[in-house]
Amino acid sequence: MTPDPHWTTLLSALLTPAVAVLGIFIAYRQWRLAQEKLKLDLFDKRFKVYEAARELLASIMRSGKAKDDEVMKFLIATRAAKWLLKRPVADYLNGQLYRKAIDLQRLAAEVEGVGFGEVRTNNILRQREIILWFEAQYEVLDNHFSTCLQLQH
Repeated sequence: MTPDPHWTTLLSALLTPAVAVLGIFIAYRQWRLAQEKLKLDLFDKRFKVYEAARELLASIMRSGKAKDDEVMKFLIATRAAKWLLKRPVADYLNGQLYRKAIDLQRLAAEVEGVGFGEVRTNNILRQREIILWFEAQYEVLDNHFSTCLQLQH
């Protein structure tokens, strides 16, 4: 007859698998933490791009002009948008917001040298259309960024 194993022998046999399971659990939690940190880092970078676009809109709404320094700040802040955001959002920022701001600057520069008349009136009407377009972009901008700026738990 063989003697029953001592309880310490049984415990030491179970200790190795228990440590392995604990190590797997810790590794999984670290991986999840890294994933959440990545989401937060992306959110921060994307939100800076969003804020830059909102600041450009606010500047144009305040002054009725696309000032050089504000457009330059927007351009610098949104430079990384093509890597941080989906293509439609990046195209919207660079293809629409930036281009319309440049159009507004160009029209403002052209009107300075023009006297009263039909050319000046048409220029001012075109500037007004662009400013009204910018006014409507607050909601469009929010819609574009709504999927990019969600932190889900």
